[in-house]
Amino acid sequence: MTAFNVEDLLRPDIYEMEEYTPIEPLEVLSARLGLPAERIIKLDGNENPYGPSPRALAALADYRGYHIYPDPQHILLREAIQDYVGVDEAHILFGAGSDELIDLIMRLSLRPGEAIINCPPTFGMYSFDAAICGAEVVEVPRRANFSLDVEAIRRRALEKSPRKKLLFVNSPNNPDGSLTSREDLLQLLELPLVVVVDEAYAEFSGTSLVDLVPEHPNLIVLKTFSKWAGLAGLRIGYGVFPLDIIQHLWKIKQPYNVNVAAQAAALASLEDLDYLQANVQRIVAERERLYAELGKLDFLRPYPSRSNFILCSVLGRDARQLKLSLEREGILVRYFDKPGLRDCIRISVGKPEQTEVLLQALREVV
Repeated sequence: MTAFNVEDLLRPDIYEMEEYTPIEPLEVLSARLGLPAERIIKLDGNENPYGPSPRALAALADYRGYHIYPDPQHILLREAIQDYVGVDEAHILFGAGSDELIDLIMRLSLRPGEAIINCPPTFGMYSFDAAICGAEVVEVPRRANFSLDVEAIRRRALEKSPRKKLLFVNSPNNPDGSLTSREDLLQLLELPLVVVVDEAYAEFSGTSLVDLVPEHPNLIVLKTFSKWAGLAGLRIGYGVFPLDIIQHLWKIKQPYNVNVAAQAAALASLEDLDYLQANVQRIVAERERLYAELGKLDFLRPYPSRSNFILCSVLGRDARQLKLSLEREGILVRYFDKPGLRDCIRISVGKPEQTEVLLQALREVV
């Protein structure tokens, strides 16, 4: 009998592909650190420390249709969110997190050998999903201040080979929190490709580019309930698309892609906007306080942020050891050591009492 070799079955590019490294679940971290979960201050995932709205929690408890398949067209959700977004529901499609929509956009657009333009350092899912599609990733690094190099993007976009179809722009950008200006975006929209603006953190910035979508056939804006509405664990996001693009996305999305719990919680969140927006303002105020306090530590250089996290360069000491020192105290932050992000940590904005514990730990680490 001929021996079976799994390598012969798989696509060679997938076989050689590096895995995406997600954040460890809280329960796993609790066991590894030997600390109860309630003692851990989780500032590594950009989650909302205030969690879902009371109405969302009540909707989840009261829902009686968990045995029924979800609405495949998200009819009530699209009707409910159009006023919040300011764009007609015909432009809106929901996904299991905006991650699913990133994947769908690429599967709709890319064939092996074609390319996306990526602007690192930025969210890792763009290059990850492109690799799954067998596409190439043309990287145009951000400047030292994390702004987009619009002229360099233009040059690469106009090169004949490989054919570039999609440009991904995270604004505010993860991991530094900087915004892409409307002026820069309008220049990028003149290029012969689709510009995908990922606004996962837009509510913390007070700005959005979503109003431009109906006027531009090559602009997509992605948004999510994960951050501002505290629903990261339920995986619900949405995109605002040109009509000529969205009609084809409806063809290829999984029919029941957004589960009933996520739909119920999102609907209830839209009925509790005052509560959620007050939490957003608390996070923004705490971000500014945290930025000022981090700037007083001579071994950290915080970068200005319009999101719910702050990126810091670690000066004169080992950034990884700093992350591990905080971890031993039950404080979790994100560590980066890659091009454009050497010796950096990223700190999610928590509640004021969590900030105090973090700052005390940082002072004691010195």
